Order: sequence, then C-alpha cells, then structure tokens
Amino acid sequence: MTRAVLDSNVFISAVIFGGKPRQLIHLAERGFIEVYTSGPLRGEVERLLATKFGWARSRVVTTAGYLWSVTRWLEPTCHLTNCTDPDDNRVLECAVEARAEWIVTGDRHLLLLDPFREIRIVTVRNFLASFQL
Repeated sequence: MTRAVLDSNVFISAVIFGGKPRQLIHLAERGFIEVYTSGPLRGEVERLLATKFGWARSRVVTTAGYLWSVTRWLEPTCHLTNCTDPDDNRVLECAVEARAEWIVTGDRHLLLLDPFREIRIVTVRNFLASFQL
C-alpha cells in the first residue's frame, strides 16, 4: 500500500477548490492509498479553515471530521529542523514516522528537498501522474 503525507495546503485545496487535490482525498477514501497525518498538521488545517477562510466552527468540525476519517493519525516522536518553517518540519516528521513513500505538497520549500530520506516530495499533479491504480 502506498503511504503518503499530505501537506495542509493539499487538504485545504481539496475542500476549498476540489480538482486534483480532492481526487487524492478520494483515493484515500477508497483505500487505494494510506494518508497519514498528525496533531500539528490537523491543527493547521482546522486553524486555516477558520481564520483564513472564515468558516464557522461547526463547518470546520464537519469537514475536518471527514478528512480525518480517511487518514491515519500518528504523533511523531522525532524532531526535525531541516526547514526554516517549523510547519514544514512537522510534515517531514510525520512522513518519517509513518515511513511514507511520498509527501504531497504545493510548498516550494518542501519541494526543494525532494527526495528527503528516500521520501519523494511532489505536487498533487505529479503524485497522481505517477500513481498506478
């Protein structure tokens, strides 16, 4: 089974804009990939939906509940400092702890690290292009 960690921007794009990011969520929903997340990543998604997009708490809870229902949760024990942005380090930590093969992101700082400890770091488009059902 393919293991992936999605950056918060992918979750946000999936629920706000749909398109290819939503296709990725549907792959997880149907069990074609295992998507891992952590407390810090979940918190960032929920915070951004509320603050950046002005969603009511009830809408955030409902939408996030769906997203987290198709992911596997873990709490990383490793602490990485490879990126200047601490949020990017939380993505790397989750991927290392999950033994993920992929990090899917739109963040250029993370994309520049590809590959990281044998973990491919790619855009949604590139992940979907390389993923075989």
